[in-house]
Amino acid sequence: MSARDDILGRVRAALDGVEPGYDVPESPRIAPIPDVVGHFAARVADYRAVVERCSPDELAARVAAALPDGARVVVPAGLSVVVAGGVEDADFAAAELDEFDAVVTEARVGIAETGTIVMDHGAGQGRRAISLVPDLHVCLVRTDQVVPDVPDALPLLDPRRPHTWISGPSATSDIELERVEGVHGPRTLHVLLVG
Repeated sequence: MSARDDILGRVRAALDGVEPGYDVPESPRIAPIPDVVGHFAARVADYRAVVERCSPDELAARVAAALPDGARVVVPAGLSVVVAGGVEDADFAAAELDEFDAVVTEARVGIAETGTIVMDHGAGQGRRAISLVPDLHVCLVRTDQVVPDVPDALPLLDPRRPHTWISGPSATSDIELERVEGVHGPRTLHVLLVG
């Protein structure tokens, strides 16, 4: 008998006679947010991200304006906006992605209370690596994708897909609690709220 079998056997014995199931407490809910999209924009900005609102008609111009002149830009397959000079991701290796200045992606959902963007890497979002390696991440979030809180976001996500949860530019603190940005991902996050 392996150690694993021994441990599981003891757990089964301890649970013998215990009624299966239990009451799941209701999730605590935040107070209703009158302006969910405005709250999301404010929370994202709190993380030192650039946040702009635009209409669908303005989107292409706003994306172009968010990108530095002459920037090498990688884009995922299925992106809903054409990025002039954008190179579609061809499963570039990390070293190749590091040669790009920026990435433009879409989000799956935005969470107002936490200022978090969630990607489940479907069409227009690309794979995780492209959202983590280039120094500038321009992320498109439609206003109808913004939900009040985490419990509202979870049912919208495909649990079989990988998820990336982004709350501002990549940041960490050193031993003296000095904030350093761009160590584990993009140094700059630029969110375009569309709608």
